[in-house]
Amino acid sequence: MNLSSLTVVFLSYVFLFVVFFLLTGRILRMIKRRARDNQLQKNKQLLLKLTVSLHQPLHHVKEGWIVQPLDHFNQQNSNTFPQRFFVNEAYWQHHDGPVFLYIGGEGPLVEYDVLTGHHSDMAEEHGALLLALEHRFYGDSINPDGLKTENLADLSSQQALADLAVFHQYISQSFNLTHRNTWISFGGSYSGALSAWFRGKFPNLVYGAVASSAPVKAKLDFSEYNNVVGLSLLNEAVGGSEKCLSKVREAFAAVKEALMSGNINQVASDFGCCQIPKDPYDQIELMQSLADIFMGAVQYNEEGVLMSINELCGIMTNSSQEYQGEMEAYNRLVKLSQIYRFTSKEPCLDISYEKSMKDLMDTSVHAGRRGERQWTYQTCTEFGFYQTCEAASCPFSGMLTLQDQTKLCTTLFGISQHSLPTRIAFTNTYYGGDNPHTHSVLYVNGGIDPWKTLSVVQDGTEEGEEAQTVFIKDTAHCADMSSRRVTDRSSLTKARQEIEKHVANWLKTAAQEKLEKGMS
Repeated sequence: MNLSSLTVVFLSYVFLFVVFFLLTGRILRMIKRRARDNQLQKNKQLLLKLTVSLHQPLHHVKEGWIVQPLDHFNQQNSNTFPQRFFVNEAYWQHHDGPVFLYIGGEGPLVEYDVLTGHHSDMAEEHGALLLALEHRFYGDSINPDGLKTENLADLSSQQALADLAVFHQYISQSFNLTHRNTWISFGGSYSGALSAWFRGKFPNLVYGAVASSAPVKAKLDFSEYNNVVGLSLLNEAVGGSEKCLSKVREAFAAVKEALMSGNINQVASDFGCCQIPKDPYDQIELMQSLADIFMGAVQYNEEGVLMSINELCGIMTNSSQEYQGEMEAYNRLVKLSQIYRFTSKEPCLDISYEKSMKDLMDTSVHAGRRGERQWTYQTCTEFGFYQTCEAASCPFSGMLTLQDQTKLCTTLFGISQHSLPTRIAFTNTYYGGDNPHTHSVLYVNGGIDPWKTLSVVQDGTEEGEEAQTVFIKDTAHCADMSSRRVTDRSSLTKARQEIEKHVANWLKTAAQEKLEKGMS
C-alpha cells in the first residue's frame, strides 16, 4: 500500500495526537483530547477524499477483539473482558516476516496506530505484520461496570503484560506464526515502559523493544518534572532564556500574592475564570491550569500541539510598551492565558475543583474513553508520578503540593496516602527501576523532555556491547515516534536512523540465530 507523500506527512502529524502522555493537569488533558478529536475528524474527511481518488489507506487495517481473563493470576476467577486490537497486513510480504507490536497506553487506540508513525515506516521497510493492542480498562477494552472502584483492582501493568502474552499466542495461532517470525515491540511514554517490561519479563516472546520516553522508574514525588521544565525555559537552543524563566517565576509569585491579598475577584476577571476561586482548592486548580500551559509547551515543544518554548518565551519577555509597569510579568501571564483560551476556543478557564472531582468519580463507559480515572488509579497503586512544585527549582507555585495530589487516592479509591511509598517501591523492585538490566531494549529520550529523568538515559553496557540508549538533544516527549518531517531537527533525523539501525540489527541477528539453530 503506497500512500501519497502528502498523506504520509498528514498522518504522521496526526500520530502525535493519538499517543497519550502522562499528564495530570486539567488543561493538558483537555488539550490532548481536543487535538485528538479535531485531527480524527480531519482524517475522516481525508479518507473520504482518498477513497474517491482510489487511494484507500484503511483497506488493509482490520479491527479485532480478544476475550481476556480479568485476572491472569487467579485461575478461580473466570471473569473476562473484551480487548480491542488492530492489524495492518499491508506490509507483510511473506509468512516468515517479522511482527511489529505497538503497545497501547493510557488512552484509546485508533486505526492510525497501525498506519502512521516511525514504527509503521519501519514495518513497511522490513515487510512486517503490524499490530496494536489497546490497554485493558482504556478506550473500548473494558466491561460496562469496569470503572467502579471494586473492579479497578484488575487494572495494573502486570495484568497488561499478561494480556500481551496471551495476545501473542492468539495472533500466532490466527496467522500461523512460528519461531521464524521475530517480534519487536514499540511504545511511548507509559506504553514505552510496557514495551521495555514486556521484553524484560517475556524475552521468549519479543526479541527486541523500543521504549520511547519511557518512565521505567516509579517516583512518588516527581519534583524533577518541573525542574526540567524550568531548565528548558532557560535553554537558548529552543528559544528559552534567563529572562524568560525569571519572568515566569515573577508572574506566578504575583498571582499568588494577589490571591493571598484577597484580590480574588480581580484575579478571576484577569484570567477569565469560569468561577471565582474563593475555595483554596479552586485556587490550586487555577495555579495548576496556568502551570499546565508551560508544562505543555515544554513537553510538546515544536510538535504543533501548543505554543513552542520560543513562542511562549517571546510573550513572557516582550518589551513592548503594553507590558511596562509594576505588574509586567503578571500581565504577560494574563496575555498567555488569553491566547490559550482563544486558540483552544475555551470561553473561560474552568478552575472548579468540585467539577474535577466529579469527572474523576465518573464510572460510566464514556468516562473510560477519557482515561483520567483509570490513570489516576494507576498513579495511586503503582507509579506516583506526582508533578509537585514544592522544590525551590520549580518555576511555578509552591501551592502544588504532594499532600494535595495524593489526597485524591483516598478520596477516589479509599487508598491510604501512607501506603503509596510501599506500592511504588514494589513497582521498582519488580521491574528494576531505572536500572532494569534489560537486553535488546532501546531507550530513546529527548533532551528537554521532563520524563527523561525517570527513564534510562545512559548506557550500562559492557565494553564492546552495542549502546542501548538514544539521546536526542533539544527534542521533546516521544518526538521520535512520529514519521519523518522536513521540519525535523537534524538530531531527531539522526536519532531515527539510530533506531532503524537497532531494529535492523535485531532482525538480522534473530535470523542468524534461527539459521544456526536449524542447522544444529
